[in-house]
Amino acid sequence: MTSKQQVALVVGASRGIGRQVAIDLAKEGYAVVVAAKSTSDANATKPFPPDPNSQQSTISTVEREIREAGGTATAIAVDTRNFESVQKLVDETVKIYGHLDVLIYNSGAIWWASIEKTPMKRFQLMQRINVEGLYGTVQAALPHFEKNGWKGRIIVVSPPIYSRFFRGKTAYAMGKVGMSILTKGLAMDWEREGKKDMAITSIWPAASIQSAATGQITKTDPDSIKDLRKATIYSDAILAMLRAPVEDVNGLLELDEDFLRNHEGVTDFSKYSVVEGAVPRRIMPAKFPDLTVAEQADEGRRTDSTKMRTSKL
Repeated sequence: MTSKQQVALVVGASRGIGRQVAIDLAKEGYAVVVAAKSTSDANATKPFPPDPNSQQSTISTVEREIREAGGTATAIAVDTRNFESVQKLVDETVKIYGHLDVLIYNSGAIWWASIEKTPMKRFQLMQRINVEGLYGTVQAALPHFEKNGWKGRIIVVSPPIYSRFFRGKTAYAMGKVGMSILTKGLAMDWEREGKKDMAITSIWPAASIQSAATGQITKTDPDSIKDLRKATIYSDAILAMLRAPVEDVNGLLELDEDFLRNHEGVTDFSKYSVVEGAVPRRIMPAKFPDLTVAEQADEGRRTDSTKMRTSKL
């Protein structure tokens, strides 16, 4: 790795979207740390490379894919439910490559059902992996961004905030919307603190993307494959976000298709269709509500709990 090579940490990169993002970042010249729970003996994996949406795809095989293509990659196992594990991941990334420029949080747990049919353990798992895992990873990364002169980017896999998203998956939505709130809040912190070279952006698919999760659906409904897009649309959008000026993307909650259209001028998305010639159904609204209020800039009397604490947690 050269001293000028950008370093990207992709959390949740063993398969599907995360794998594609890691591979495409490496193609763009990034040194990539591939992180998730799943590991394997990549040299013993046959056939290679494995189905990217199968259990045979692990951070070990993704690292091998990148290295065999001439890229720079290191696989590091992590349990995002454990803050110590997350801290070790981030610290090891910087120990190996010297610095951290990009953090992408793709790790996630899914359970789409009514509240009545969502057990407490399932709810807790989603909150720990989705919102707590993100928060812990950001907390662990911030000191390293500071050492880097507050220059860096964070990309979060979470949605725009709107009413329909909660329907039929409230427990899941609570965590995912919480992740989007972190994006908005941290962006405001950086703006207020004058960190002009830091940006955090949330991204979500406009149409369903081929993955292990959608694979379960197509098994029972084979025709639904026509509504799927390749994961490359997601990685293309993320790479475009990383190229964009800070002021264009900091605090933005955006869809992959919409960002490519509005910021990159893309009008033809046919190459992303899993089934050639198919036009995948858009699953997200065409327009989202504006979350700002007229009093946006009026903070009133700010309260800083760090200056009020009388005991240590």
